[in-house]
Amino acid sequence: MKQSSVLLKYSLIMIGLVVTLMVFLNTVGLRLTEKKLVETKTSELYSQANEISSKYLPGYYVSTSTRPDVISTLNVAAEMTGTRIMVLSKNGLVVADTTTNSNQKATLVVLGSQYPKLMSNDAMVDLTIPKYVPNPMLCVSVPIYYDYNVSGYVVVMTSMKSIYAEGVYYSDFVNICLLFFLPILAGAFILLYFYSVHPVTKLTRQTKEYMENNFRGDFKLSYPKELAELGGSIGYMGDKLNNSDEIQRKFLSNVSHDFRSPLTSIRGYLEAMRDGTIEVSEQEKYFDILLYETDRLTKLTSNLLMLNNIDDNGLMLNLTVFDVNKMIRQIALSFEGTFKKKNLVLNLVFSQKETFVEADEGRIQQVIYNLMDNAIKFSNSASSIKITTEDKGNKVYVTVKDHGAGIPRESINRIWERFYKTDASRGRDKKGSGLGLSIVKEIIKAHDQNISVVSTVGVGTEFIFTLKSAE
Repeated sequence: MKQSSVLLKYSLIMIGLVVTLMVFLNTVGLRLTEKKLVETKTSELYSQANEISSKYLPGYYVSTSTRPDVISTLNVAAEMTGTRIMVLSKNGLVVADTTTNSNQKATLVVLGSQYPKLMSNDAMVDLTIPKYVPNPMLCVSVPIYYDYNVSGYVVVMTSMKSIYAEGVYYSDFVNICLLFFLPILAGAFILLYFYSVHPVTKLTRQTKEYMENNFRGDFKLSYPKELAELGGSIGYMGDKLNNSDEIQRKFLSNVSHDFRSPLTSIRGYLEAMRDGTIEVSEQEKYFDILLYETDRLTKLTSNLLMLNNIDDNGLMLNLTVFDVNKMIRQIALSFEGTFKKKNLVLNLVFSQKETFVEADEGRIQQVIYNLMDNAIKFSNSASSIKITTEDKGNKVYVTVKDHGAGIPRESINRIWERFYKTDASRGRDKKGSGLGLSIVKEIIKAHDQNISVVSTVGVGTEFIFTLKSAE
């Protein structure tokens, strides 16, 4: 998804939310505000009517107050509260009204009979009375008690228009606050965008580079922490893929060379035999060379097939109990000619005459063979190789130590990688494809055991692995 497309969508979402919020505030919100204002105003009118009924009007019925005095008091109260006040007799006749010039007409209007709710102690919303209360009013009625009897009613009303205007005022205030808040909201949106969407867009763009086999992208992100960690992980994966790609290219080069070299030799000797360049009396020697080269090809092919089988199905083990010391002696005999050729000395040091382990005999034989072959390959002439076994509790420790070239520190952690070879300048004369130690690692791992290496350049290398003791 393009960055501009994401920004547009986010902008539309924000605008939609703001518009929805404003519409809600000016419709449902306004109605709820008006309803609350009506409830509050109704409570205030009841308080005012009860005060008038209990304090000012009882004197009128005991003749301690005259009608003009009562009307004057009601006018003051009405002016102070912005309301209209009427007094009705118990028959519904208008006795007093604070409306201008209504006193002369008050005795001529009997509202109680026309509007019984005026004498019911109920609140009335949007009340209108033709010619007398032309505009909608909020109205409450409270009875006047004298000598424990209802002597009349106090009716207090206020304009609904003022209540609606107050509701609009509050709504406008909220709208202004919202408009004032919009720049802050927009800033927060922009910050959120650059804090979340922008890094994701960068990660997406870089992963597409990976899809095109470009593993050298920059995944360094400073924010947010979670995406920075994700970017670091993806970058690390890219480095691994890049290294893997380079290793496989080197592997193909090495394997091509390892296949081409014996094949070239085989072809050359066979053509020489066919053409008669090699005498029949000398052919036996060259047959041995041909067999040696075919053995190299067979070994390389077997290693490749084994690793491929491990990847597909896992390594299946056939666990048996056997003497690992005896196995080491047998493998050492197979290298006797090589030891003599390089003038090497083999030291076998066993803590016990027999050391029985529980493992896959064929696989462990391959491990020891590969480690011994590796030790011989990189040992200096006229040096020694030492192989030891030591029983410690429920584990047997097997050590293969040489005094040879050693492994550089930067290569220690990579020697287990498939197809990896250390410095090529040291290994031009060393046959192999870099699969031996990978196979060793997989076999030991399948046995749920450990293998480690200690090496110093120019001094030698020591491999140590464990096996389950059978004793």
